[in-house]
Amino acid sequence: MSHQPRGRRAERRGLRLWHIGIVLPLVFTVAVLIAGFVFYTGWDLLDARGLKKQQKIDSATLFDLVKLSFGVVAGAGGLVALVVAYRRQRVDEDAALRDTTRLHNERFTTAVSQLGDTSPTVRLGGVHALAGLADDAPTRELRQTCIDVLCAFLRLPYTAESDLPPSDSAARHDYLALREARHTVIRLIRDHLRLPQEDPQSWQGHDFDFTSTVFDGGDLSEAKFSGGVVTFADATFSGAGVKFGLTEFSGGTIDFGGATFSGGTIDFGGATFSGGTIDFGGATFSGATVNFSLATFSGATVNFSLATFSGATVDMRAVTLSGGIIDLTGAQFTGTAVDFSHGMFSGGRIGFHHAAFSGGMVDFRYVEFSGGTLTYLGASGSAPRGLLRSLGTPVPAGVTLAEGW
Repeated sequence: MSHQPRGRRAERRGLRLWHIGIVLPLVFTVAVLIAGFVFYTGWDLLDARGLKKQQKIDSATLFDLVKLSFGVVAGAGGLVALVVAYRRQRVDEDAALRDTTRLHNERFTTAVSQLGDTSPTVRLGGVHALAGLADDAPTRELRQTCIDVLCAFLRLPYTAESDLPPSDSAARHDYLALREARHTVIRLIRDHLRLPQEDPQSWQGHDFDFTSTVFDGGDLSEAKFSGGVVTFADATFSGAGVKFGLTEFSGGTIDFGGATFSGGTIDFGGATFSGGTIDFGGATFSGATVNFSLATFSGATVNFSLATFSGATVDMRAVTLSGGIIDLTGAQFTGTAVDFSHGMFSGGRIGFHHAAFSGGMVDFRYVEFSGGTLTYLGASGSAPRGLLRSLGTPVPAGVTLAEGW
């Protein structure tokens, strides 16, 4: 339903031309001002003191005046022709945009019909057709519409493999075909986010809405999120999880708030966080492995506040923190291993305010702490393994430990 209005907004944008009755006087005024500026600049450069008065003019001077008059008329006519040609070009461009948009809408309707087809091959064709339409879209708004539909396809109800009726081969075949189409959408999104931002087919800076989507696999590794709003709020990650290895986050907002991670591995290994916000606030990690090993934090905010970790593994080995914030305020760790060993902290802030540790182990062995802020104020549970030895004595400024540690 939103596709047509966006197209109409794009068409109207091409018709914003001033009335000819305003444009012509404005052009003439600008031309006179420029001519006056050139005249007086030349007068000043020639260091002229005044004009030579003459009672009578000869034929040569009269002829020069006639040529000047015709030159002024010709210049005025040239300005009119230039304005008319410019307006004609704009009208032609707008007509071309309307034709392109109309063709785009026709292709869009066909592609969406294919996407909703029950045939697996036709459905896959619809996925690729929509991705191609996004690349060919005449306006940014129309490209965003194609991306919205691909994301909406992932948000549709989806039955996990574990919930399939036993011994129902037809249901399993349908599941595998649908999963292939879904993973193809994820792969196409990843491939377009890997393209440099200046590439005409790059999707960086666009919005991606994966709210409540069920992910049972997929690969977003090496994607570059440099703007826009990307939301995984209330999404479910199960099975193989999703790969985010070597992903770059340099702007925009990535929202994992309320997401559920059940089993599998969520891989952010080697990722770069240099800007924007990655929000895991209130997320639930149950039996999952979250890998941030070798990640670099230099400016982004990674929020795990009020997240719940139960029987999970959080791998932060050898991370580099030189800026930004890792916020674990109020996080609950039950039977969970959190490993910060061999990390290098020279700036930024890690906050475990009022975090609760019950069972499991938090490992800070061999950490190099040369700056930044580390706060455990109000945290409960035993001190992380190796933390006091890594900090040394006295405890560096910027470090606040829980009472009794």
